[in-house]
This record gives sequence, C-alpha cells and structure tokens, in this order.
Amino acid sequence: MFGRRLINTGGEAVIAYFNTVTYTGNGSTQSITGVGFKPDFVWIKSRSAATSHKLTDIVRGTTKAVVSNTTAAETTDTNGLTSFGSDGFTLGTDSVYNNSGATYVAWCWKAGVSAVTNTDGSITSEVSANVDAGFSIVSYTGNHTNSTVGHGLNSAPEMVIIKALNSGTANWCVYHSGIGAYGGVFLSLTNAAQYQSNLWLDTVPTSTVFSIGQSDVNVNSSGIIAYCFHSVAGFSKFGSYTGNGSATGTTVTTDFEPAFVMIKKINSTGNWVILDNKRDTSNPIDKTLNPNLSNAESTANNIDFNATTFQLKSTNADTNANTSTYIYMAFANQF
Repeated sequence: MFGRRLINTGGEAVIAYFNTVTYTGNGSTQSITGVGFKPDFVWIKSRSAATSHKLTDIVRGTTKAVVSNTTAAETTDTNGLTSFGSDGFTLGTDSVYNNSGATYVAWCWKAGVSAVTNTDGSITSEVSANVDAGFSIVSYTGNHTNSTVGHGLNSAPEMVIIKALNSGTANWCVYHSGIGAYGGVFLSLTNAAQYQSNLWLDTVPTSTVFSIGQSDVNVNSSGIIAYCFHSVAGFSKFGSYTGNGSATGTTVTTDFEPAFVMIKKINSTGNWVILDNKRDTSNPIDKTLNPNLSNAESTANNIDFNATTFQLKSTNADTNANTSTYIYMAFANQF
C-alpha cells in the first residue's frame, strides 16, 4: 500500500489514495501541501479564470502535461508542475498553474511507487499501478493494429481514459462499463456515446489487459497515456444512472460518502461535470468545472453528498435530464 494511513469515523484504519486540494496562485514558485500522500497523478484547473485543465503524472514525468479540454498534443511546461513531494507538489511560474491571485483546484491520485514494464498485452506497456486503489497509469506506443495492453491491476478496469501524446488531433477516448465495449465517449467533447468497434474491439477489459483497435486509442508510433480505474469497496465507484428532471433528483448509491464525482450524459450531448467536497464543504455541492471546457468555475449543478449516496438536486440537463442516461466516477471522502 502506498497511501497515508488515516482513521475514519468508524475508528478503522484506512489508506488515503485520493484527495482534492485548493490553493491560490502567487506568480512565483510555491509548494502545495496538504494532499496527505505523495501524488502520482495531479489534475489542475484554475477556478477563477478560463484556462486549460492540466494533467501531469509520474509515468510521463513532471513538466509533461496534457489538457482535457482539447485534443492538443502533450506539452513540456517547464514552469508548470515541477516536482511531486511527500505531501503534495511544487509549481513554477506558469500562469496556467500559478497565476498571482488566481484560485485553483488540484485533484490528486496515488498510483504505484514507480513504473514497471508490463508484457501482459501484445503491446508492451510501462505501468504504475496501485492495485489496492484500483488505479493505474499506463504508457505505451501505438501501432495502429488490433492489440491488447497490460494495465497492471488485478481486476478489470471499469473506466479507461486514453490520450495519444504526439497527436494534436486524436480525441481523448473513454471506456466506461456503463457504455460497454461497443463504443465510448470523448473527454474533450460533448458528444453522446459513439458506438465504434475500432475503439475497444467489442471486447471488455480483463483482469490483465484492455483491447484497442485502429483508432485514436492506438495512433501509430505515438506515445499514449491511459488512466485505468475499477471500483474498490469503500473507496471508488463507477456506474450509471437515469435522470428524472426534478430538483428532487435521482439518488445514486456509492456505499461511501463521496468526495469527488465526475458525470457525463451518454444518450445525447452534454458537458462533463466535476464536483468535489473541497470547493464546497457542505451541501449542496454546486461549484462546477467541466473537463471539456476551459471555463472558470460556475454553479451550474447541485448535488448532495451523503453518507452512502449522492443525490442530484438540479434540473440541469448535464446531470439530471428526465430519462437521460449518465455515467459517473466517484471517490470517497477520506480526509
């Protein structure tokens, strides 16, 4: 186990693998602490300004960033996220990460200690895996042929988020068990689920590999990054629900108190939505950021985070249109 040991409200020891931190930029270098562990995947977004989402991980290395709201290729942000520390991370002077007076949020996950070579698939991958947390960071080189890739977990991923790093046109492709292996959605787009066999080869992931076809998940000769997740009791949940279009909305059972929820409508167009318990410390949780948009934070959605559920409290179509279908990822409140 690679997280920080905490005591939950029931008096049981738990290991922290996810946390959200907020901070204010200073326009100079600064260390952001309070994560509670050394993070391996950090997703940063300005709350107060319209700037891109920045995603950095230990497998690609510090200063290497991709943005969720466009198809842009990976960049080297020399003054972006410059190091991962024992309780957080260090920032340089890049204004997207650290503009003086701007407010920010960082969502942080714990993967493995370091990347190891994985030969479970037909494509060799480099994997940093935290099997206890059901999360791995996977790097591989595309070959544009039907292939499999080892993910390093001990259960089949229920969500896989993939970006070709060398391509400025390849979509962020998302596999989710709520859609199935016949298609996917795209993190930088509002599109409904697209049913394309050349994404996952109509093959659900196994306990060792996920399958990729001849599409944006497998761009020839491009480095590719994949973030793989599966549900872990008491920590994470990946599923789907149907909206009811009412301010007394659908209740979704997680079996833990959520700290973070990301939602996407899949039967028609709609923005991706992220809400968390650090930007809002009490219900209703309404401070919204959208992975597919550079927009500053809004209050477009209301959700209540409860002891074992989250409940939609808004009629906003992005999260609760009547009879619409949604997928979600949720992580537990550990701090």
